[in-house]
Amino acid sequence: MGLSLLLNKLKLSLQKRSGVTANKKCYAAWAAKGHIKEATVSVIIQSHNKSVQVKHVLPKLRQYPGVEIIVIDDGSDLNHTHDLAEALTGANEYLVRANDLYENITYDKTIRMASGRYIALLQDDDDFDSIQWMHRAVELFEAHPDMAILGGKDGLGIAFEDDRQWAHGGEHQEKGDFCFVTAVNRAPMWINKELFTQHLHHIDYRFAPFQFDDYELCARAWTLGLKVGWYPAAFKSLSVGGMRLWNNAFTTEQSEKNGRLLYTLYRDKKELLDKH
Repeated sequence: MGLSLLLNKLKLSLQKRSGVTANKKCYAAWAAKGHIKEATVSVIIQSHNKSVQVKHVLPKLRQYPGVEIIVIDDGSDLNHTHDLAEALTGANEYLVRANDLYENITYDKTIRMASGRYIALLQDDDDFDSIQWMHRAVELFEAHPDMAILGGKDGLGIAFEDDRQWAHGGEHQEKGDFCFVTAVNRAPMWINKELFTQHLHHIDYRFAPFQFDDYELCARAWTLGLKVGWYPAAFKSLSVGGMRLWNNAFTTEQSEKNGRLLYTLYRDKKELLDKH
């Protein structure tokens, strides 16, 4: 046993014998925190050294009744980790530290953790003026119980480039204040947790660490008889996104790799996907 571990063991033993820690916690104090077992909405935010931006939107998100907030910290700068830990003070607010694993893996992990019926996936540069985008999303999900995914940014087709064996986001399909589309990208990108759990199960790890896994998830939803919708969330950007800021060359590499994978997986489903 190491010296520090031994000293800590002795300290805790003395505390127990002296009674100094007795009755430090009780059920009433726990209940007063107001933890909600099952939320209507969970918001998951990816943070890449953007604690300032995340703290800017936290008060706005808290305006939604009983919202659950999960922030994924990439862990590359512990100053940001510390700031986020201090900011997330609510009983329904969580900080998940990930070792620079990127969004494919970390979104998938935290979707499983989230308790909300509807889950909003956000990026650390997202901003909005009010929480109407949250209320409207819940209304749309309740009106369309077979809609697994709802996007508030772009509603796109999926373009299949036969000569390059490549697939990517195609032409814009947005119409009015809501419509069904082939695919949406982040953010926000909403998930119906029940349909995700029952039918989609996971974000495809073959697309890890990032790029085009959002298009794949949408394509898979349509092939399973589920729907993908779009509405205008009216988001604005707080800063340059982390992918563009730190990963330009890496993004190009992932686009080429995952564009080919998306083509391979769904080229035979092109006619089905083109209907939406």
